[in-house]
Amino acid sequence: MSSTPQPHPDRAALVLPEYLGPFRLKRLILVLIYLALSFAPGRLGEVTRGLMTDAYTQVAVFVAATFLLFYGAERFFKFDMADALKGAKGWQVPVAALLGATPGCGGAVIVVAAYSSGNVGLGAMVATLTATMGDAAFLLLATRPDAAAVILPLSLVVGTLTGWIVDRFNKVTFAPSGETCAVVAPIGRIRAKDWVYLMFILPGLVVGVAQLAQITIDDLLGVPVVWLAMAGITTGLLIWATSTVRAMTNPADTPVTRAAEETSFITIWVIAAYLAYDYASEFAGLDLEMWFQTVAPILPLIAIAVGFVPGCGPQVLVATLYVNGAIPFAALIGNAISNDGDALFPAIALNPKAAMLATVYSAVPALIVAYGFYLLAPGFMN
Repeated sequence: MSSTPQPHPDRAALVLPEYLGPFRLKRLILVLIYLALSFAPGRLGEVTRGLMTDAYTQVAVFVAATFLLFYGAERFFKFDMADALKGAKGWQVPVAALLGATPGCGGAVIVVAAYSSGNVGLGAMVATLTATMGDAAFLLLATRPDAAAVILPLSLVVGTLTGWIVDRFNKVTFAPSGETCAVVAPIGRIRAKDWVYLMFILPGLVVGVAQLAQITIDDLLGVPVVWLAMAGITTGLLIWATSTVRAMTNPADTPVTRAAEETSFITIWVIAAYLAYDYASEFAGLDLEMWFQTVAPILPLIAIAVGFVPGCGPQVLVATLYVNGAIPFAALIGNAISNDGDALFPAIALNPKAAMLATVYSAVPALIVAYGFYLLAPGFMN
């Protein structure tokens, strides 16, 4: 008679706890790595601090400002987008695409939830997943607004057309699950760390706007910009390391809390993308631009394939490569159309077959548009 094998006691001891005091342990480890790199001696610390400062003043402050405006307007006007989608009827697809084209993943998540509860059709979900660029849109708006002015409206049009075509010709149906997207419990009233984060966002926004106007500001009120940025970044890292939020906050929370939580989440990916690119160039001696030129014909295809990966991290990296001139606009637009951002997570959880079908459908316009630009306008926006 065989007995059930028991886990070795030493192996059980290797399992790490999820939390260490108020910190989520895995997040805390990443935060400590970031901070150790930023305060490292010599060239490593200098480069890291410079990149973190750029990530903060070029992206994070604008993300926070956008969230404050968006969530503030939502709270002030008391507008329920899910109810509006349910009653939109023939306008469901373009409204869903518009929500998807909105920077960030919030609009797309709303449509995914509406599909799972049976309030919109498959065409609307395909439209929003096709149109969304996720959090990578914030990076593009902050660093290449000219490219964003082309890619976001184009994604909206492509998403709308794709959604209409799906509703007209699709014969494969998956019954909505009837469930809704589970969101984290409300955090409650504004916390002290939310106000501290906002306090650093304001001077950072001044620096960011000045940079857009090509005005260099090295210090504010006698405080070096690099230390203001590092203070803001560190506050955001600590908010993220102690947070229960995985991507989206609860709509019941205040705009200030939601902006602090979600901006911190996005900034983690932005820092990772900045460091990955510049470390490869600075310390590994890799000429990424030259390497990508050798595989130029398949770059749009690679970017489209990266878009299939759930989440915004890989998509932020693609946008970073474009901003640094390593990949062409054709690859960026292919990724923007194929990627579903964080909205793919709830889609997979609530209706995995429909999520897979929607992703496959979005690949078709991504290939057409990406290679259309690559073949017909290879130098466009590069």
